[in-house]
Amino acid sequence: MPDMDKWIDLVKAKMSELNITQEILADRLEMSQGGVGHWLNKRRKPSIDDMNRVLEALGLDFLEVAMVLREIEAGEQDVLPLAQRYNPSFRYPITGWQEARLLRDGELPVYGATQFELSDYHARGRAFWLKVEGDAMTAPSGLSIGEDMLILVDPDADVLPGKLVIAQWSGSAAATFRKLIEEGGQRYLVPLNPTYPKALFTADCRIIGVVVQATAKF
Repeated sequence: MPDMDKWIDLVKAKMSELNITQEILADRLEMSQGGVGHWLNKRRKPSIDDMNRVLEALGLDFLEVAMVLREIEAGEQDVLPLAQRYNPSFRYPITGWQEARLLRDGELPVYGATQFELSDYHARGRAFWLKVEGDAMTAPSGLSIGEDMLILVDPDADVLPGKLVIAQWSGSAAATFRKLIEEGGQRYLVPLNPTYPKALFTADCRIIGVVVQATAKF
């Protein structure tokens, strides 16, 4: 059973952030306000399923939350907002490049994956990790994302010029990792490695998701 105090603090912090009352939360859960109050005041202990239902009702449904209690410096306890005392980490599945092309349309049950990685990023959509293949995004200077690094992809993040994206060309079986830029009113998919060519972004190409984080494994 997860630490109840941490779960309660996370739920209360999220309720405060979203301005959700116990009555509103109870309505979302289709239960009584008193039942929710019993959980949040530790008069009754919810099951794992009920704890996950509460997280889902607060917009944390796709995350599999791992709550991490960080050390509080002397004097911080009474200063920091509750939401900052308990910093959740979110667990996302690691998938493959061939499967990534299917994720945008929800055709692949990626949350049946067996490999996961934690992140402090709170995704808007059904985020997933990919392992970088090749050196197309390895730059001689500046931002560089090398082979075997893990990248976190959020399908519902805003697609804007300057963002790193996962794209798929019509008729292609695999996805592509590139930077989206805009020049002269046209958009291009550009590798960070200058030895690779850039490609014009057209209606034949779709964006599977935006890369929001990268991490190396040692």
